[in-house]
Amino acid sequence: MQISSRFTIAVHVLVCIEVFKKDYKITSEFLSSSVNVNPVVIRKLIQQLKKAGLVCVVRGSGGADTAKPLDQITLLDVYNAVECVDSGELFHFHENPNLLCPVGKNIHAVLDERLEKIQKAMEDEMQSVTLLDLLNRMQNRLQPGSEI
Repeated sequence: MQISSRFTIAVHVLVCIEVFKKDYKITSEFLSSSVNVNPVVIRKLIQQLKKAGLVCVVRGSGGADTAKPLDQITLLDVYNAVECVDSGELFHFHENPNLLCPVGKNIHAVLDERLEKIQKAMEDEMQSVTLLDLLNRMQNRLQPGSEI
């Protein structure tokens, strides 16, 4: 199991917007140069983030910006905006275990609750980290005069 790169790219995009918005027009081309992906990928993510109320986009000469203060955007918000998790369930359980098998008959009872607890722990940790936390860490790492 692996969470797709959409999540980390979206976080990268949001931090990039904040770091550079005062000095550059924030376009998909600009963001793609930092992420090193095709601008189409960035545009799709920006649309998902916009739909979730995390970014706003001014057409024409405006570019992208965050729609909320960074201390109000958590990693869980970003994850929920860009990851396609069926019914909110991180783990997809195989549909038809063999009920004639003693393991197949009991696997859901043994595993479901544990997987729910694991997902809840991950979501709680993601909820505790804001984009402001990440931006502060990034700014500590940036040296004066740094460029993309």
